[in-house]
Amino acid sequence: MNHQINEEIRDREVRLIGADGNQLGIMSGAAARQRAYDENMDLVKIAPAATPPVCKIMDYGKYRFEQAKRDKEAKKNQHIVEVKEIRMSPVIDVNDFNVKLKNAQKFLKEGDRVKVTVRFRGRQMAHTSIGEDLLNRFAESCSEIAVLDKNPSLDGRFMTIFLSPRSQKDSRQ
Repeated sequence: MNHQINEEIRDREVRLIGADGNQLGIMSGAAARQRAYDENMDLVKIAPAATPPVCKIMDYGKYRFEQAKRDKEAKKNQHIVEVKEIRMSPVIDVNDFNVKLKNAQKFLKEGDRVKVTVRFRGRQMAHTSIGEDLLNRFAESCSEIAVLDKNPSLDGRFMTIFLSPRSQKDSRQ
């Protein structure tokens, strides 16, 4: 957010707030600027839309530093949800299925969404119900830690489902 500071403030009248947070009243822009200079601080316009605009006396460099520090801390604590994809064939063996299932559960526990895809080749397109049963079985196996977002849908030669991790409050119920 870009603030107007010191000489950039050209308003005739401003409402001034002191460095301690007390209201100092409405005064001319020049008088407010002079007051800030007397305290060796900056005059910063914090509410330009108000009538008259609200300005505050503060150390702007320190304010920007603390703001950057808060933003960095917030960014560090956020988690970006990714969509991980797991691909299978309708003729997958039990052990391969279990490996894919274990990987999907690991992704879900890390907080990522999972897209599970079954790819049909050649004559397998005549038996899409096998793929649908496979996806439903996969979703059922993950039901304790995941929610099925979308029922199996066929798009060309691919049938997909989306699984999202359960939120903490859902898993306690």
